[in-house]
Amino acid sequence: QVQLVESGGGLVQPGGSLRLSCAASGSTFRTYAMGWYRQAPGQQRELVAHITSLGNTYYADYVKGRFTISRDNGRSTVYLQMNSLKPEDTAVYYCNTAPTRWVWGQGTQVTVSS
Repeated sequence: QVQLVESGGGLVQPGGSLRLSCAASGSTFRTYAMGWYRQAPGQQRELVAHITSLGNTYYADYVKGRFTISRDNGRSTVYLQMNSLKPEDTAVYYCNTAPTRWVWGQGTQVTVSS
C-alpha cells in the first residue's frame, strides 16, 4: 500500500509563493503520472496539475503561468511550486496518481490571505 505524505503548506499573503512536496512510499512511483489536486471548503476536489512518467506537464487554466509541477523519481517525490498566489487558491492540496489509484494522504493546507 503506497502512502502519500504532503507538506509545505501554510499561510501566505496574496502574491506570495509556496512550494509543496509529496513523498510516496514504495518503488512504483516512477511508473505513474502524478497529480496535485485541491479541495476548497464546500467544493469538490479538483485536479490542478499533473506530470507524466516522462515529465510532460499539464495545468488547469486557472494556474497556468503561476504553478509548476515537477518530480524527482529518485526520491519518489512530486513538487508544486506556486507563485503569484491568490485568495481563491486557498484549499487543502493533495497529491495522487493521475487518474487516482492510491489512498489519499492527509493533504496540506494552503491559505492565501492578507
